[in-house]
Order: sequence, then structure tokens, then C-alpha cells
Amino acid sequence: MYPSNKTRWFGLLLVFLIALFSISAPFQSYAAFPNELNFFSGQDKQLALTMPVYAQVNVKDPEVVKVNGSSRPSFELNLKEPFTLHSERAGQTEMQLKLFGKIPLKTVKVNVVPDLKVIPGGQTIGVKLKSSGILVVGHHLVSVSENEKVSPGELAKIQVGDLIMKINGTPVKDVSKVAEWVAKSGESKQPLQLTVKRQNEIMELELQPAYDYMDKTYRLGLYIRDSAAGVGTLTFYAPDQGVYGALGHVITDMDTQTPIEVGGGEIVHSNVTSISKSQNGEPGEKRAHFFKESKRIGTIEKNTPFGIFGKMVDNPDYGMTSQPIPVAFADEVKEGPAEIYTVVNGQKVEKYDIEIAHVTKQDYPATKGMVIKITDPRLLEKTGGIVQGMSGSPIIQNGKMIGAVTHVFVNDPSSGYGCFIEWMLQDAGVLVKPSAGSASQQQAS
Repeated sequence: MYPSNKTRWFGLLLVFLIALFSISAPFQSYAAFPNELNFFSGQDKQLALTMPVYAQVNVKDPEVVKVNGSSRPSFELNLKEPFTLHSERAGQTEMQLKLFGKIPLKTVKVNVVPDLKVIPGGQTIGVKLKSSGILVVGHHLVSVSENEKVSPGELAKIQVGDLIMKINGTPVKDVSKVAEWVAKSGESKQPLQLTVKRQNEIMELELQPAYDYMDKTYRLGLYIRDSAAGVGTLTFYAPDQGVYGALGHVITDMDTQTPIEVGGGEIVHSNVTSISKSQNGEPGEKRAHFFKESKRIGTIEKNTPFGIFGKMVDNPDYGMTSQPIPVAFADEVKEGPAEIYTVVNGQKVEKYDIEIAHVTKQDYPATKGMVIKITDPRLLEKTGGIVQGMSGSPIIQNGKMIGAVTHVFVNDPSSGYGCFIEWMLQDAGVLVKPSAGSASQQQAS
């Protein structure tokens, strides 16, 4: 049966009303209203639902957050008007809105953490990273006779990207020590017992070195490496906790493209000598050399998707300011103008204009939080946009640190990605969201 004209018109009217409601201010406000709020103690947040109704607001713990300055756990609220949340102390609570005191409208989890300020970086740093074992970066063939070549490592089923943690039960981190083990094994004809880490799996493998008749020595048939070095940018220094964050992205091995597992390392000052400008299809780079190498300015203890982190005892030299500034949670970042701090010559940190072109809503840590575009003609003239070595340059908006530069768009070097500072601070251990019922010790030292 075909629907009658009356039914058809009713359906069209219903669709029209739903579409009209979906673009109305109350619906848009409701859709944008957060399910979770994060802010620092002493901070205010203004919220709005723009609904022409009254609702009952219930706050589980008004000692953590107050609504419109009220200490009462429950009272009536006019949703047509914006209302303000004021954080009293660190902790976690819930705010519920109920229409007519009975119909659940919205439940918001509220996390309040201790006030936190950091000193913005921008300095170019030299990174010297030691892996927690011996990294396998390739296989090679050993000439065991005039007509035969083998790779003992490949025969032992060792794969590129494997991390050799122990040899014969002894932890090993130094490539220079491996030759001794190989020579002893070859002469005694006793295979090496290797403890190997492959991704998250630990395995025991046996490898018998082969004698290279041309070089007159025993070999593993492996290319191995124990360290990496490069140049990046310091993002922040947290003086109260004595830690720093830099780079904004993970350090991977150049051959295996696997993240390097940290076994130690340090950062030093670096001096930018020249810039290879970025062009479409060809990212540029900072050319730099380590400066004051004898003076270590920080240790490397973590290598995560959001950069490197470790201890730093003093505010490093050459920064734009020695005064800490506030930081912003991811949900505070807005599209619009901002600035980055970075070095393009020597050690001088300078401020450059950028535009936040897009902000991605992230409830959980993810690296590509925002799309940024360089707008400052001075920086475009000097670098062509974002260049390698600029990763980690702090992004400042409205006087707050909001994130760090991470990647360049190869086909448009004036643009790239940035990550939110919130995730970097979590990896650094200085920003910990409170668990329910706990309000103390929310900042790690």
C-alpha cells in the first residue's frame, strides 16, 4: 500500500521539525556541552546551555567545585543564562542537571588538579639517547669460505628491530662489548645465549658466530646499534618538579623505524648554524652542532609518542623568559591566532605568529591534536615554514602554553601538526588527573 498524502506530509513535517531543532541554539549548546571537564584549582569555567527552562543542579562534592559561587550541593538553576564553575581544591566530583528536578539532562565528571605553570622552551637542543639494549638494524652475510656466505643472526631467527637485552645472562647495552662475547663464543664453539625483546615479547635465542675467512674474525651477521643522536627543540621546563619535555614526538631508529627504548641519555645546548628551507615535497631542516657539550642540561628517562622527558635541575640558558606561564587543557584550545617559540639562528629563541587552523576533540592522548599554519612572514622567509629540528617548539595561545609543533605537511611546509601540552605533561609525570575520592598528591615530583 502507498502512504496517503496526509501521512506523507506528516512525515515531511516531522523531518523538517527535527532538522530545525538540530540547528537550534539549545540543541547545538547541548551537543557541545562536555561530558568531562578538566581544570586547575582556582580556575573558573563558564558554561551555557541556552535552554529556556529551569533545572536542578546537583554537585556531589561542592568542596571541589562550586556552581555560581554556591556551596549548596543542590539548587535550582536557570539554564537560559550562562553559569560559572569555580574550582576550590584538587579532586574529582560529578555535576548533574535534572529538568524539573526529576528528568536527567546531563552528567558531567569534573577533574580539578593543582595549579600548574611551566617555563616555555624554544631552545634548540642536542639529543644523545642510549638504548636499553643492543638494537638489531639489519643482517649481513659472512664469508665463511670462498664460495659460501651465511648470516648467523638470520639463521638464529633474529629479526630487524629486535633488542638484545642480555648475552649469556649478562645485561648488555654497549656495542663495543659485544666483540668480546663473539670472539669467546667462536673460539669455544659454544653458541651465545641471547635474551631478545621483540615488541613486548621476551624470548631466548641461540646464535653461533661464524668465522669470516677474509677478515679473520668471528661475526654475528648482524648490523647493531646502541645509541642515537640528533637535534630538536625544548618544549617546557617545570621548575617545581625539576623535569622537562621536548620534541613532541617519539624518537625512532632511522633504519628500523621502531621507537628506541631508553637506557639513558642526555640533552645539551645546540647552536643553529644554518637553515635548509622547506619546499613543497621536500621538508627543510635546521643545521646545528652541539654546544657546550660538557654541560649536560638534562637527562633522558622516557621516549614516548609525545617526546622525550627527564630530569632538569635549572632553567636552561637562552630562553625567552624565566617566568612560568599557565598551561591549558586540550578543551581550552581554540581555532585562531597563536605563537610559537623557536630558534632559527644561533641560540636566540624568537616568537613567531601562527594560526590554529583546526582543533581535534581528544578525550584520550593522541598525537595529532591540531593543525597549525605558519603566518609570520619573517619565519616563512627564513625557513619556508616548518623544518626538521623545529619539533617541540612550544605553542602559546592567550598567554597559556597549549602544545608543541610535531610534524610538517610535506606538500605544504607552511602547515603541520601540533600535539596538546596536556598529554606531554601527563607523560612527564607533572599532571595527574585525580581519582575518585582522592584530592592529595596530584602532582608528581
